[in-house]
Amino acid sequence: MNQVYKRLTECYDSIQERIPFEPKVALVLGSGLGDLADRVEIEGILDYHDIQGFPVSTVQGHKGRFVFTHINGVPVVMMQGRVHYYEGYSMEDVVLPARLMKMMGAKILFLTNAAGGVNFSFKAGDFMMITDQIASFVPSPLIGSNADELGPRFCDMSHVYDLDLQEIIRQTARDLDIDLKEGVYLQLTGPAFETPAEVRMVRALGGDAVGMSTACEAVAANHMGMKICGISCISNLGCGMTDQPLSHTEVAETADRVAPVFRALVTEAITRMGKEC
Repeated sequence: MNQVYKRLTECYDSIQERIPFEPKVALVLGSGLGDLADRVEIEGILDYHDIQGFPVSTVQGHKGRFVFTHINGVPVVMMQGRVHYYEGYSMEDVVLPARLMKMMGAKILFLTNAAGGVNFSFKAGDFMMITDQIASFVPSPLIGSNADELGPRFCDMSHVYDLDLQEIIRQTARDLDIDLKEGVYLQLTGPAFETPAEVRMVRALGGDAVGMSTACEAVAANHMGMKICGISCISNLGCGMTDQPLSHTEVAETADRVAPVFRALVTEAITRMGKEC
């Protein structure tokens, strides 16, 4: 058995009896956005520490647990706190949670993050629906012996972000009168914020937002055949675009400010995904 798949099944076997239901949607809550999981009727909790061989987030504000709930009848597992490559984990560790949620039964992966905007039409507090991504600056989670049990050796990447799910999010934003930007997300390793030159590079490559997560998770989920969608909360403009120095505090403050709008958008979008997908 492939070692990646063997480890995944061991993680799943260690928690199988504690999973309250089969989720349809897996929701990853990014930096500063985790309070959504505190505002739902919790039907089950799995702490990362209690999962055999599971990586644990070390980032401030990331609680490190799976939360199970129903959003207007749609069974959802929320990942409240993700692990990052910059924490020193291997890429296999970083994408293990996404793979585990697929093994729980989730068909849709809804990714969220706090990101730096490099598009001059963006401002802090905007939401950007991810339409495509650039993951060339971090190791692929598919490097190494392929886990045939999960997906093919060479997977197609034509539409990583599902077009139908994009339309649901787009229409939801219109109906809720939420200004929704759209664009390309580029992942760098972090943890340092980007230099002004790196921000210019991201823009030149076609990126609209830059961050330290998400794209690698999407690669792993696409490999497994999940439907993927994503929203970035633009927490700040990239270095050199304003005179203000960047800090993680600013990221959290922006996410807190727009949290009610974020909750409304994600909750309604998931409700519609459950009915139509």
